[in-house]
Amino acid sequence: MKPDLSHELELSPAFHDLDPMDIVWHGNYAKYLELARCALLSKFNYDYPQMKASGFMWPIVDMRLKYVRPVIYGQKLRIRAEITEWENRLRIDYLIRDADTGHKVNQAHTIQVAVSMETREMQYLCPRVLWERLGVMPG
Repeated sequence: MKPDLSHELELSPAFHDLDPMDIVWHGNYAKYLELARCALLSKFNYDYPQMKASGFMWPIVDMRLKYVRPVIYGQKLRIRAEITEWENRLRIDYLIRDADTGHKVNQAHTIQVAVSMETREMQYLCPRVLWERLGVMPG
């Protein structure tokens, strides 16, 4: 049975996240993805402190966002983050919806690669520790 590699969280944009048009400034979506990513990785006890302790840093090498609808102050959002690749890189797909209507407001993904903290070299296979934490060890 495949483990559930997803997590959802709910948040409402803060007033300081707005731009002069009174909608959430596009750059703040990266912050929302980070909150969802950390919550997801914490679910598997492999958030950034545990990554560092395992000897790997995981820089984001690609991030793509598609803006579908604007978000306003106080609007409740539901952010779903799901790990969709873990063999050679860590890909997380995100779907941000209005929590009340279910309308999609943003879709995104990030790609992270494992880099040895000792050698500073990128790993072409994700380290075994990631697979163990996710419960997806190859057969």
